[in-house]
Amino acid sequence: MKFARIEGRLVHYRTVGAGPRVAFLNSLGTDLRIWDQLTERLSDRFECLLADMRGHGLSDAPAGPYAIAGLADDTLGLLGHLGWERVHLVGLSVGGLVAQEIAARAPACVETLALLDTAVRIGTATSWNERIAAVEAGGMTAIADGVIARWFGADYRSGEPEAVAGWRNMLARTPSAGYAATCAAIRDADLTERLALIRAPTLAIVGGEDQSTPPELVRATATRIASARLEILPGVGHLPPVERPGETAGLLAAHFERSRP
Repeated sequence: MKFARIEGRLVHYRTVGAGPRVAFLNSLGTDLRIWDQLTERLSDRFECLLADMRGHGLSDAPAGPYAIAGLADDTLGLLGHLGWERVHLVGLSVGGLVAQEIAARAPACVETLALLDTAVRIGTATSWNERIAAVEAGGMTAIADGVIARWFGADYRSGEPEAVAGWRNMLARTPSAGYAATCAAIRDADLTERLALIRAPTLAIVGGEDQSTPPELVRATATRIASARLEILPGVGHLPPVERPGETAGLLAAHFERSRP
């Protein structure tokens, strides 16, 4: 395990592989293990950086609320700590919000951008306030089953019950304060005006059965980014790296390699 202190906060991260550099930003309620099956398929060609977002996994969970700009600071700080000046940037869900902010703010850092199951704005203030209240009142177990039902497509839920149970354990063990603080960051985020600043070649990927960021929501974001492409994975929910790692890895690798001179 590797740790770095970024602006006073401890960040847990991992690097694997060799080649052009790729940084992965995880989703709400997950940690860097969400990318394991994906990086197994990419690490022979790319050097991959995985990190636990603030409030998740083994990284610090300072008092909230958090903001997308602050989470972007964490990632840029870690990249600077490692001396990674330019990366292919991949963000899933809230990680995709952070990736959009980084691509808009620090375009020289982003070789290509991949946005998985994300949008410029996710959910409503009411829905996020209700989730925050549920977590503060009952802990992570109060929301775990409902979230898991939205994470995965029907075939995966019925065909991989042990895996689904394992991912539920990961969600349920997320620090409730960090989770709620990250919900506040999503609640307050609207990156609509940032999209015009994104110059990196962009690939958007979404599961066809995603209930959290449905395909039409992701499409609406992709159409506002110059030259962005959209790929829809039929039968998949909110976490393509878990449900369909081989296909997702193939799409990402082809996207990265298109940028090579």
